[in-house]
Amino acid sequence: MVPISLSLSLSCLGWWTSGLILVLCFLKLICLLVRRQSLARAMDSFPGPPTHWFFGHARELQQTGSLDKMLSWAQQFPYAHQLWVGQFLGFLNIYDPDYAKAVYSRGGKGLLLLHGPKWFQHRRLLTPGFHHDSLKSHLSVFAACTHAMLDKWEEKARDGKSFDICYDVGHMTLNTLMQCSFGKRDGDLSQRDDHYHRTVATLTLLVQERIDSFQYHNDFIYWLTPHGRRFLRACQVAHNHTAQVIKERKAALQDKEEQEKIKNQKNLDILDILLSVRDEKEIKLPDADIQAEVDTFMFAGHDTTRSGLSWVLYCMALYPEHQHRCRKEVREILGDQKSFQWEDLGKMTYLTMCVKEAFRLYPPVPQVYRQLSQPVSFIDGRSLPAGSLISLNIYALHRNSSVWPNPEVFDPMRFSRDDVSHRHPYAYMPFSAGPRNCIGQKFAMAEIKVALALCLLRFELVPDFSQLPIKFPQLVLNSKNGIHLYLKPLGLSAEKGLCQE
Repeated sequence: MVPISLSLSLSCLGWWTSGLILVLCFLKLICLLVRRQSLARAMDSFPGPPTHWFFGHARELQQTGSLDKMLSWAQQFPYAHQLWVGQFLGFLNIYDPDYAKAVYSRGGKGLLLLHGPKWFQHRRLLTPGFHHDSLKSHLSVFAACTHAMLDKWEEKARDGKSFDICYDVGHMTLNTLMQCSFGKRDGDLSQRDDHYHRTVATLTLLVQERIDSFQYHNDFIYWLTPHGRRFLRACQVAHNHTAQVIKERKAALQDKEEQEKIKNQKNLDILDILLSVRDEKEIKLPDADIQAEVDTFMFAGHDTTRSGLSWVLYCMALYPEHQHRCRKEVREILGDQKSFQWEDLGKMTYLTMCVKEAFRLYPPVPQVYRQLSQPVSFIDGRSLPAGSLISLNIYALHRNSSVWPNPEVFDPMRFSRDDVSHRHPYAYMPFSAGPRNCIGQKFAMAEIKVALALCLLRFELVPDFSQLPIKFPQLVLNSKNGIHLYLKPLGLSAEKGLCQE
């Protein structure tokens, strides 16, 4: 039998533990209420749609589709409005160029990435990896990876049925990135690379679901849920993949021939820059910093481009008159050449305008977040204090009727030189803007232009009207049901249009 004194001690310990847990929960609730009061007070001058007493705006966004609902709210509330996910997380949702300029022209703290001196240091170190000469040397890789994808599509197109292009586009953009930025040699992706590609799709879905579900905002609760454990497993797969990429490149750099090759190279790729750089004390970057940068570039460098190119191809299929004009332009530029030259990309004027218009209607990253590091005053006299949370809705900004006449119409001439010169510089932000704009935007644009040009030389694109895409934000802009197209081979030689440096 258990002694009475021990039983009483255990009972008292249980009571004390329960009491401590209740006190901690009460203190946490007080902190949340104080924070909520602070956020609400900061946004008091910004009206917004009615909130549910418990869910805030979260349930309405989930039920009606966040993109279309946000767009309707943007039309109802000029400039900005409050956005609550639950009762304790509140953002100022902005979609006006002047508001975007007030926030993004001064930097600030990104909610997912590095900030401060470390961000500035890494940005400065990595900028040479996206220099014009580096991009020029990647042109043949863009073409080879695109042709590998188009060869697969030629096989798929033979039965005359439509198919979802998104997976193959993502496979191609990851292969391109691995070869251009992470030291991978020619060839297709390995099974491990392919597993990473699939894992990224899982991660983007899980992150977006966590943002939209207020019950997952607390870390302690989230890690205890099946959703949180699935997220941790997916993160581990992604981290293991990038760690292996770094390990393999380190091993390759031990070879003397590879070392000589690096010394003679005019431009290093991103991973080689990270592995070779030293600070003023001749100390290399910590492994954790290298891993963080590779994680960021591996994800952002291929998944945003996958999203962007997929929607560009969809727009080409949906608007055949523009598709035909782009194809005509590409054929005229190619002429009797067997391959594209780097200078040819600058001649693709109408194709570039079509890409930009597709990015306006379908921005690869439809919403980004920022925490103010200093107070901000807006053009209409309203202001926000430091620490406030900002949500920039790029999707709504790009369809703002006060900036874009007939915003739902696909009109590439919006990006003619005359039109652009009269437009607010913060009206169009597919790659963000200001000091923290996308460092890889020139890389992405060059890759997309090459891929689109080569695709138009080999196929006519036709939409499948029985399976039109359903827009769905998952950090990047995806489609719930994929993007299904019919591809009709044009009978041109698969070799024609290969690019050279």
